[in-house]
Amino acid sequence: MAQSNTSDKSRGIALALATVIGPFGGHRFYVGKIGTGLLQLVTFGGMGIWWLYDWILVLAGGFRDIEGRRLANWGEEGEGLGVSRLDNEKLELLLDEIDRLRSEMGDLDERMDFMERMLANARDRGAIPPGPGSI
Repeated sequence: MAQSNTSDKSRGIALALATVIGPFGGHRFYVGKIGTGLLQLVTFGGMGIWWLYDWILVLAGGFRDIEGRRLANWGEEGEGLGVSRLDNEKLELLLDEIDRLRSEMGDLDERMDFMERMLANARDRGAIPPGPGSI
């Protein structure tokens, strides 16, 4: 049987912990990330920046437990807020698709940057005439 990509930890509890004691790594201890929880504890949540990043991740549904599974369920096993298991599976598929699109956008950004550098080098060598409006 395949292991689910959805954590058994509650996203709602993680959000509450991140909100109340997030700068001290409470939400990271909750999901089993003891090492980074200790780092947040001694750095006061990375002077607030790391904590804020984690808080947004938990809120957006991108935070993961120690095993790399997403915290998608607001309550225990999707109960409590009227979220069905099917809705959680759809949410998981949607989040995976968003990750794939982010990756593709990063690739496109790198390609555009490469092409801009290539064109700038060609212009500097005089291989391409300057564009309209250039002096």
